[in-house]
Amino acid sequence: MIGMVSVSALAAVGMSMQFMMVINVLMTLYVVGGNALISRFIGQGRKRRASALLYSLAIFAVVLSIFVTIGGYMGSEYIYVLMGAKEDVVEQGALYFKIISLGIVVIFIDTLLYNALSAAGDTKNSLYIKLISTAINAFLNYVFIFGHYGFDAMGIEGAAYATIISYCFNVAAYYILIKNPHSKLNIVPIIRVKDLIRVWHIGWSAALDRGISSMSFLVFVAIIAAYGTAELAGYQVGLRIEGIAFMPGFGFAIAAMALVGQNLGANDKERAYNMGVISGRIAYVFMGSVGVFLILFPEFLVGFFTKDSATIAVASYYLVLVGLAQIPLAIMFVYSGALRGAGATKTTLKVNVFSLWVFRVIPSYIAYKMGYGIIAIFVIMNIETLLKGLIYVYLYKKRAWLDTKV
Repeated sequence: MIGMVSVSALAAVGMSMQFMMVINVLMTLYVVGGNALISRFIGQGRKRRASALLYSLAIFAVVLSIFVTIGGYMGSEYIYVLMGAKEDVVEQGALYFKIISLGIVVIFIDTLLYNALSAAGDTKNSLYIKLISTAINAFLNYVFIFGHYGFDAMGIEGAAYATIISYCFNVAAYYILIKNPHSKLNIVPIIRVKDLIRVWHIGWSAALDRGISSMSFLVFVAIIAAYGTAELAGYQVGLRIEGIAFMPGFGFAIAAMALVGQNLGANDKERAYNMGVISGRIAYVFMGSVGVFLILFPEFLVGFFTKDSATIAVASYYLVLVGLAQIPLAIMFVYSGALRGAGATKTTLKVNVFSLWVFRVIPSYIAYKMGYGIIAIFVIMNIETLLKGLIYVYLYKKRAWLDTKV
């Protein structure tokens, strides 16, 4: 809906997704390690220990979010300038990100609870909560952005308020869920420093992976931004639509992470390996099917987000190309998720950093300097996805990750 406000507003919201990737680095510190340990505790039948770890991680997340809120609110405008955004995008982006920054605490808690419950095996309730919150977000976008039901039109600020309110709903729903004694996880107010240290040992390499990857993506987006606002907006629209295809991949990556961790906790390595293989097969069928749809109907899909002809053209090229890469992307999602579920975060760190810089960022910069168009950048992105997928297939089949100690 934000695309109906202006191209600059659309680009600003799109760039904020890249900033959130950087913030996700901090969440990775406690989410990935927490997932690995919680799934193993559940596999060992130690629900109380897993619940106590969830409580400890929630306290840590709240404290961490305070610092992020201050930094995000105070530096919102500078972040967009640093990314090389045009003046109109900077103005819109600062308005949007200041509001988002004030809600970082609920974003942190939502991410923790979603991942923890999924690691414990409760993906169904998380799905229902996400579906309802998505509907709430869409409805409030309509109300706040354009001004309906007595509200003034708030434009890009309305989109920010709608996002934060939907996250608040998520946290409230998760709280009600874990208060139920029959839930996969409950509230056990015990802080075990030993378990937090174990989370840190797993999480630091995952966070470093996410951090370097996020910075790599910011450089990549800066290269795209150098082509102009229409190209940047087209990329962001295409990325949002591609997110539809990401959903099965992310879902099965989380399933693989949980199932691998739980079976390793139960000391069944063969079943842990097979769970990743099965999750991968299902994921690439789903994502491959969505990829076909992206290839066949790109302009139709883009039309829901913007009416700007230049943006539609760029986004359509993007969707056709990424539609071809959905199967290797699915394999990458699931196998990297399985390795993280086993605690092999140092391996994923090495693969992701090497692949992003050697196969994507550096070639894209060279292509830009040589005068190639935006389509060349999208082609390079697809090649990097394919190569990374092949690397994960090789590593997964070696099975060395099954012996990772956490």
